[in-house]
Amino acid sequence: MMLDDPYHLNSLVERLSRALDPVEGSPPVPARGDGDLNGTPSPTGRALRPAAVLAPLVMRETGLSVVLTRRADHLSSHAGQISFPGGRLNLGEGAADAALRETEEEIGLPRSRVRLIGRFDPYETVTGFQITPFVGLVDARARFRADPGEVAEIFETPFDFLMNPANHVLEERMFAGQLRRYYAMPHEGRYIWGATAGLLKALADRFNAFR
Repeated sequence: MMLDDPYHLNSLVERLSRALDPVEGSPPVPARGDGDLNGTPSPTGRALRPAAVLAPLVMRETGLSVVLTRRADHLSSHAGQISFPGGRLNLGEGAADAALRETEEEIGLPRSRVRLIGRFDPYETVTGFQITPFVGLVDARARFRADPGEVAEIFETPFDFLMNPANHVLEERMFAGQLRRYYAMPHEGRYIWGATAGLLKALADRFNAFR
């Protein structure tokens, strides 16, 4: 065991980097989506609106953690739900730039404090978005500041917990008159589910394939 890396953070990051696609380049059509567990796997062929998110990873003394947000309660869509920082692409904007811009706007994290290490499976949402997810290492000295117009809370969840398939719970609920199945990852009173859990499941599948 390395005395200066008791949680093997460097090896974890190296393993994750090998599992990811390069940051640059056009992402393929969505490989996953909200309908995968409900009979309409991605891609569905719909016209999708492009969006991008960032999975920020912080190397803490206690291990690697993932930064997540709880959306503001007054928002018209997905209020109070847990998500990655991110949002729609502006006209002519690349996905990586959009993920970094939205992250700075939502949680006050400058792009200078983030080193992108790759991207993973694009995700099609039931609401008609194609999300391109990126993974970035965050300077541990960085401080977060929530935009109250969009974010109610910023918190961190252990990377090991989120990557462990035993913590990926398959649940179901009624939505628009139909029974919908989805992944959830409850942790310390927070309910991570829907597209965010689907993205984390995609990341975990890649990570766990590289031993």
